[in-house]
Amino acid sequence: MRIPAVTLCSVEISSVHLVLHAGSKNKNAYKALIAAEYSGVEVELVKSFEMGVSNKTPEFLKMNPIGKVPVLETPDGPLFESNAIARYVTRLKADNPLNGSSLIEYAHIEQWIDFSSLEVDANILRWYIPRIGYALYFPPAEEAAIAGLNTALTALNTHLASNTYLVGHSVTLADIIMTCNLALGFTRILTKSFTSAFPHVERYFWTMVNQPNFHKIMGEVKQAESVPPVESAKSAKPKEPAKPKAKDEPKKEVKKETAKPKAQDAGDEEEAPKPKPKNPLDLLPPSKMILDEWKRLYSNTKTNFREVAIKGFWDMYDPEGYSLWFCDYKYNEENTVSFVTLNKVGGFLQRMDLARKYAFGKMLVIGAEPPFKVKGLWLFRGQEIPQFVIDECYDMELYDWKKVDITDEEQKERVNQMIEDHEPFEGEALLDAKCFK
Repeated sequence: MRIPAVTLCSVEISSVHLVLHAGSKNKNAYKALIAAEYSGVEVELVKSFEMGVSNKTPEFLKMNPIGKVPVLETPDGPLFESNAIARYVTRLKADNPLNGSSLIEYAHIEQWIDFSSLEVDANILRWYIPRIGYALYFPPAEEAAIAGLNTALTALNTHLASNTYLVGHSVTLADIIMTCNLALGFTRILTKSFTSAFPHVERYFWTMVNQPNFHKIMGEVKQAESVPPVESAKSAKPKEPAKPKAKDEPKKEVKKETAKPKAQDAGDEEEAPKPKPKNPLDLLPPSKMILDEWKRLYSNTKTNFREVAIKGFWDMYDPEGYSLWFCDYKYNEENTVSFVTLNKVGGFLQRMDLARKYAFGKMLVIGAEPPFKVKGLWLFRGQEIPQFVIDECYDMELYDWKKVDITDEEQKERVNQMIEDHEPFEGEALLDAKCFK
């Protein structure tokens, strides 16, 4: 059963003039532009569009009263909401394969479009937007967003384990919208350490963005190397009250700064980041221990782990340049559900991403039945836990931290067992062991 095509009063596609208002890097604009490439529809992108300015003009607000992008100008009037725009562009072509070849395929395409928007895109935005300062950062809300995204990507990963595309055997509109929504995550906040848990999603995403029609619109796509630090937490610090001026003190000229416009859409172009101050750990005296060399040894050792990796660790370890720490979760009695406990540990490791250059860690989830115990071992550059990690990663305060005394043979052996995922650990089975490297 074919889905009937929609035409614009029998006007030829080639004669339809469509104008898209959005930034050139807007992931929601990509949806319509990629759909147009597959459909043979010409869509003109407004080259001079400036987010925060162009979308505030009276002309734009007549097209979309709330000032969000993208907006598509059509012969029959303006259209907003990115998924609706992409659907419109797709339906301009009769019997477009992007819409499927049967009623059930069409329904499945709509199903995955809704899933992409409500389960994937929504949770990526809930995680990303507060971190860049455009919403209040609330740690439990971030944890809920990450857990929701984990659930969504697990379901998507299962589907893609036996499917190249979301629906049928070729690209559909569902793939276009899913890929554009995933692109925000992959390029801004989903690091390799996060996405590696979903290998079929990774394969799908990189396959899609390298399709000619996708690549033409999106260009080269590179995965985020770290999770953005929390900007809102920094800006929330109270300002010191101004000192009263003496009566005779001349007024100083105050330079006016242009206010940074709030983001209307997470896919909009951003200002060039300001140079970051030097991390204090980079100013420490050089260490004989090269952290990346240890991480490579750990990753590449498949057999005789204790003889090769553990021995190699202690040969490399520099007690003057690095320190070892045990951590124990303070509220183990709450760990009554296995997947919730695993998500909690996974979220902690994700938020520790800012310390990747300066740390190595092992987190063990212990016990054959609840309540599960969570214990960890961390190697940090310097003699103390880095202050920027304590400031930025709220999970740190949920653990008791104890510096390892490497002259104590029992503590040293505990380090060995945690590095090698020794089981049983302290008399109990391991539910899971996660590595931060």
